[in-house]
Amino acid sequence: MPSTLENRNELDYAMQQVVLATDSEYINQLIPAMKGATKGGRGQQLLQSLTQYSCERESEIESICNTNHQGFVTSVNQLLHVRERTVSLTSEILGLNTSIQSSTEKLAEQKKALVESRGVRQNIDEATRALQDCLEVLRLANQVHDLLGKKNHYSALRALDELQNIHLKEITQYKIAEMIQKSVPATEKLIAEAVMTDLNTWLFRIRESSQFLGEVAFYHTEQRRTRQKDRAEASTYLSNFKLNSALELVSDEIEEFSILDNEDVQVDFTPLFECIHIHDALGQTDKFRAEYATTRRQQKDLLMPASITLVDAEAASLSELLEGIAGFAIVERATMKKAPELRSAVDVDELWNSMCQTAISLISNALHEVENAEVLLKIKGVIALFIQTMDSWNYPVRALDTFLLVLFEKYAELLKRRFSDDFQEIVSTDDYMPMAISKLDEYDKVVNVSWYTPDKSREELRFPCILPFSQMYPLCCIDIRNFLNQFYFFSDDHFEHSRVIDETLKASLDELLSEKVCRSLVERLSSQYLGQIVQILINLEHFEVACQELEQLLVAARSTASAGESIVLKATEDFRGNKKTAEKRIFELVNSKIDDLIETAEYDWMAPTLETEPSNYMQTLTRYLSNIMNSVLLGLPTEIKELIYFDALSHAATMILSLPLSPEVKRINSNGVAALAKDTQYLTEFMDTLGNPILRENLDELQQTVMLMQAENSDEFYDVSTRNKKYGRVDAINGPLLLEKLTNVVQSPAKTDKFTALSSRFGIKS
Repeated sequence: MPSTLENRNELDYAMQQVVLATDSEYINQLIPAMKGATKGGRGQQLLQSLTQYSCERESEIESICNTNHQGFVTSVNQLLHVRERTVSLTSEILGLNTSIQSSTEKLAEQKKALVESRGVRQNIDEATRALQDCLEVLRLANQVHDLLGKKNHYSALRALDELQNIHLKEITQYKIAEMIQKSVPATEKLIAEAVMTDLNTWLFRIRESSQFLGEVAFYHTEQRRTRQKDRAEASTYLSNFKLNSALELVSDEIEEFSILDNEDVQVDFTPLFECIHIHDALGQTDKFRAEYATTRRQQKDLLMPASITLVDAEAASLSELLEGIAGFAIVERATMKKAPELRSAVDVDELWNSMCQTAISLISNALHEVENAEVLLKIKGVIALFIQTMDSWNYPVRALDTFLLVLFEKYAELLKRRFSDDFQEIVSTDDYMPMAISKLDEYDKVVNVSWYTPDKSREELRFPCILPFSQMYPLCCIDIRNFLNQFYFFSDDHFEHSRVIDETLKASLDELLSEKVCRSLVERLSSQYLGQIVQILINLEHFEVACQELEQLLVAARSTASAGESIVLKATEDFRGNKKTAEKRIFELVNSKIDDLIETAEYDWMAPTLETEPSNYMQTLTRYLSNIMNSVLLGLPTEIKELIYFDALSHAATMILSLPLSPEVKRINSNGVAALAKDTQYLTEFMDTLGNPILRENLDELQQTVMLMQAENSDEFYDVSTRNKKYGRVDAINGPLLLEKLTNVVQSPAKTDKFTALSSRFGIKS
């Protein structure tokens, strides 16, 4: 009911507005009213209201007309006209209403369609947004693979991480998100495999370039050596510091050079860093570290050959091996510094020690091939360069330093063998004659290489001249100097065992000089040629001097660690001792010759006449002694010559004295004694010409014995006081024997048998 009243009131209000409107405005008021009534289903009510309003107006008009007929008629006419217009208007309104209703229905349909289209559009928008999100995810997924194709592995991993942690969360409601999420581990594996492939390629290139990298490192070390030598020559203080010492490293800082980045070689660690970052991001650091370590061990094994040769040109095989090890180890040390989380010092040192032991084993197995000291010296030079290079990278080199001792033992043995053969050849081919020099430059060469102090200055020399020693002495001196130099060549550049060199050199030099020179000379003392024996003695004398000089030279050449210790060569004493052997051999030969000469003595102890000339054997004996002293023994030192004279004359006197003491000599007359006295006097006069009074002491016994045999009163010999005064050197046993043989019987020359002169020699009894 209240709703009906409200509708009625609204309709009345609308009618009032239409009625109150002017002629030009009522249409504008009527149309909304009709429209509102039509919409509200009150069209009939509006028509009733309009009809009622019309009736009321007719009544009002009739009333007015009754009042004013003319006016009423006019009004009626007007009213009729209005009515016509109203009817017409009503028809128009009804048509308009129908039209409005039709339009309203179309509008409703369109509005419904609009509402429906808005829902579809919203769905389309949502689908579009979802599709765009999915497309973005797919684009990022494709981008990951594109980056992989371009080898931007770390960028691919970052894109995958962004896809997984940001974009996939926005489309979790779609199945594609689940599919992509399931593919993430496979993609991560692809990235890991791709980066490992690149790393393996990088490692392969590193392995292939390891030797060249080591070669560059060796060259750089050589350059540092050269610069250090130049600095040492400029300053003696700097010569006390070795390569890789703190001072050398500081001094060489101005020479900037990177082994891993220079004009010849460049090692880019980017693939390694990328691999580390990716595996770290994937949480696979431990796995990657283990795989990398395994790969490097495998590469280390591939780097080491099954065997090497040490006798190729310039030790090429050894150089390639050590250069490869150096390059490999340098990369390892650089990796440890750049990525300590990947390679620890323990890992790197383990590989290094393994490579060192393998290299030492390879070299040791091939060492038997080397039979030349110069080749071994080149081998040592390559190893020393390797040691110094790796020491500069802080690698432990003690094992290699120790192995150098093995090389040195082999080197020393080869040197001894070679120089032993040289000495043997020199000694065996020598002519054992004083060395003749024809030119001054030849003389200078000999004096410079030999330990020899000339008696004359160069200005006093006249060529050709004769040097006391034979040719073997300067040749041996040259070999000795070469032996010393080549021994110390081993310590050049790098060798931490200088004391071993000093001790081995002394022992080797002692062995060579004692066994190969001294013993060989002593073996030749068995020769019967006096000149050769004399020359051997002279050579022994000079070798003794050379050994003394060598002792001083070895002390001066010794390392600081051994400085201050005196050196005594056993060979010095050997040469000195064997000089006595040579002297004895000279005594033996001279005495043997004297024996031969004295055996030719033809004394007629019962001579019928007095001899007026010395015996032939005595003249020959004195000539022999004079000749050998002025020729064969001329080069001997004066004291040795005097000793030989002394021994020879003493032996001659003894042998001469033994002639009358011979058991075959039964009787000796005064003529026989006179002949012996004349020979004794002749020998004494010869001694006087030598200008050495001491030599006459050798004839004292012979002279006093002859005086005793010529004495008128032989009983004085039995008087001790007289004997000591006049015959003190006469043997107490020999004197009486000779006195017993004396006789005053002198046979007539006519009765002398022609064989009597031979009686003393052949033992024919008189």
